Amino acid sequence: MNRQAGYIFIALAIIAATFNSCSKDDATDHHGMDHKLIFKFVFDSTQVRLDAFGNPSTVPSNHGAQSPRFNKMSAHYMELAPGAFTALGAGEILYHHDETTAGGTSAIDFVKSNPVGNNEVFFSIPFSEVTPGTYEYLRVSLAYQNYDINVRANVSGTNYDFIGTIASFIGFNTYITDLTIKDSTIQVNSNKLQGFWAFESQYGVSQGQAAGTTVPNPIFATSPIPAGSCVVTAAFSSPLVIPAEPTADVVITVSLSTNNSFEWIENSTPGYYEPLAGDQVVDMGIRGMVLE
Repeated sequence: MNRQAGYIFIALAIIAATFNSCSKDDATDHHGMDHKLIFKFVFDSTQVRLDAFGNPSTVPSNHGAQSPRFNKMSAHYMELAPGAFTALGAGEILYHHDETTAGGTSAIDFVKSNPVGNNEVFFSIPFSEVTPGTYEYLRVSLAYQNYDINVRANVSGTNYDFIGTIASFIGFNTYITDLTIKDSTIQVNSNKLQGFWAFESQYGVSQGQAAGTTVPNPIFATSPIPAGSCVVTAAFSSPLVIPAEPTADVVITVSLSTNNSFEWIENSTPGYYEPLAGDQVVDMGIRGMVLE
């Protein structure tokens, strides 16, 4: 090949490569391959407090409660449901966290979880992996939460008020190796059922098991969830339409009600959580979900 022919060959190769590159980019844009469905967590202590059936709920007269300051939250499962009669698992499953049998029965593998803070993205998925259609409800199975609470201790007639951090597990079953609450790490190395919690303050670390976990589901009558799970359900303000060819990202804000979500049987000064005085934790579930 002479020098002139070589120059022509190189020029043609560059043109061909440029043409192929542009064609690939155009195809990607046309089919929305880069666009995603994005979900963010928001923790709202002013949001309506709901019961397990999605109805407004107040704190019982013999109980105390407070709205924790959330640090982190993780989810185990996400599903879009076309309607109120869609059974759990029959909708569009977007995400299912890894499980393990290392602790015996199948459980959420906590070491692989990814807790996120307020207004942070906890999950995203390309539209190419979501079946186009119209969806009225979102189901999110929450798994782990970490938050700060106000605590009081009365020692020899003197009240001491301080802040404590709680790491609690609200998924159906979780295999935990070690757990860092705030600054302290404890060894667990076993499965823990829904309601397990660990508490840390400057006075030490303790563990316990909540008697219950509220899981709001406004379509309980037509689409119930299994007992012991934490699948929170909410309707979109208007049905979510997944197009065949999306043209932009869609961000869904999953606003979780933390309104008096930490609840105990009151055995001491009303309005103060006092574990040394016999206050017993009975609920630490999420009190509602709003989609924006």
